[in-house]
Amino acid sequence: MSAGVVFRVGRFGFNPSDQGFVLAGAWRILHGEIPHVDVVSPRPLGSAYLHIADFLVPAPLMLASGFVMLVQLSVATIALAALLTGTSPLQWGPLRMCLVAAAVLVNLNTFPVMAWHTVDGVFLAAAGWWALDHGLRAQARWARWLGLFCLGFAVIVKQSFAFTVLLGVLILLLHPAVRSRRFRWGRFVADLLWLGAAPLLYFGMVAVAGGLPDALTQLAGGTQTWGENIYRLWGGTFRAGSVDPRGYIVAAAVGMVLIAGTWRLRDRLGRGGDWIRLIVAGAVAVITVGVVVAGRFEHASYWSFAVLWIFLVASVCDGIVRRRFPWQRLLVVALAWMSTLSWGYPFPSLLAGTMVLGTLDLLICAVADLRWPHIPAPRTLGVLAGVIVVGAAGVQLTAAHDRAPYADLPQWQLTAHLGTAAPAMRGVRSNPAVGAYLTQIRDCLTRYPASNVAVLPDDAFVYPVFKVHNPFPMDWPLPMEMVGDGKQRMVDAARQLDRNGDYLVLFQAVTTEALAEGRQPYGSVPPEIGTAGHSDVEPRIRAALTGQKISCGSLAGVWSPRG
Repeated sequence: MSAGVVFRVGRFGFNPSDQGFVLAGAWRILHGEIPHVDVVSPRPLGSAYLHIADFLVPAPLMLASGFVMLVQLSVATIALAALLTGTSPLQWGPLRMCLVAAAVLVNLNTFPVMAWHTVDGVFLAAAGWWALDHGLRAQARWARWLGLFCLGFAVIVKQSFAFTVLLGVLILLLHPAVRSRRFRWGRFVADLLWLGAAPLLYFGMVAVAGGLPDALTQLAGGTQTWGENIYRLWGGTFRAGSVDPRGYIVAAAVGMVLIAGTWRLRDRLGRGGDWIRLIVAGAVAVITVGVVVAGRFEHASYWSFAVLWIFLVASVCDGIVRRRFPWQRLLVVALAWMSTLSWGYPFPSLLAGTMVLGTLDLLICAVADLRWPHIPAPRTLGVLAGVIVVGAAGVQLTAAHDRAPYADLPQWQLTAHLGTAAPAMRGVRSNPAVGAYLTQIRDCLTRYPASNVAVLPDDAFVYPVFKVHNPFPMDWPLPMEMVGDGKQRMVDAARQLDRNGDYLVLFQAVTTEALAEGRQPYGSVPPEIGTAGHSDVEPRIRAALTGQKISCGSLAGVWSPRG
């Protein structure tokens, strides 16, 4: 399914800014650079190590990277579904497998099909909790240790997932499968070592390289975010035509409370209570699915918050009614919250499909004890229902991507085949403006060869795609990314580069936003044209370089030839 989704929607649309950012970090790691020593980053670079795998897939790099991302998201969705239901995927029937497949498509929505640290964190946390839960229940040591290692690894892809360590410790201490056993310190210490293995290896390597002080400064220097949109939506305003999620949430919450009340009073209410519970559960299911349909998979929209609140209310009501702590469901809520801890995309949509599936599971459980005659249904009916659900989710997914690919024009306008500019981009299509821009970069690299190449500020994809070395300590120097002494290190790198020679540094005269809107890049610009930058670091870098002033299409630059 992952390959099919990449072929149908993942290869349409390309934005030169963040698509390729994680791959650029992996490209540095492949060439021996050390995080926080050679690279300035407000996040740990665990994702860079993880996505070395993208370079090993026998396919053009950008398509391979999209395939790996889809596999990650699929595994995360399967793992969370298994965790919520307490069942093995090997025990699922066709209907359950189809529902999980549909949840994968909802989790993807219109999120860009690319390597990204938030996807990595969701993947590692989900797989880690699943493996840990299975290992504890089955007393399978290696599954338990694998789960703990994944939870620790999640911390070094992004600080947002640091809470996975705390939750991992709580699971070790309070899991239902261990509370009846005698506590053993030796086993607990060994478990903690596996939980901390990835962070210890990462920061140990950085410390040996002498970069631990810089690492601590960089990682603590970013702007904090705490997922405030989760509660701010209650007082927010919504643009005309967009989904206002509050009505859905309130209606679903009222329904959940009513279901809980009638379930507790089922013996007293009799058949009338059963009818009420069935009708209300059906209404809440329609509301939950309706949120997804009304949201139209919009990339930056509050529909996923409505799904989160509905799932949270359903989980709490179920826990109160059944008098048990819904720890698996609250883990999903916690992961959804962690996924919102982002500067650029503070939405829990990567877990939306999982939360919809979890809500529907709770609704089914709420009516599972109804006193109706059992009517056996043919197995083919379940298969047919599953295929319809997957088909509906697929139609919604393709319609959303065709209408608005990530940071690009509608699909019918994506007529530029980017593989003509670089083999690593084969199979990817974008609008003609992006195609012309990539061709300008390719021609410039050919016309002005150099061992050190940089394209500033928004073109991190250039380095892994064109296989060139970036002499600067950052691939995407956004103001929020330049933590610690990052800005000064960029300028110092420019001065050192000028002393050594053999470089080509290009500066954008066209913004990536303009390219995404299909505005053709300039055919030629004077070498002195201003840079479409985000801070004063680009002019300072430009001033430090004394090589030959050049221009290539919409790019102006400085070139110092070899020798």
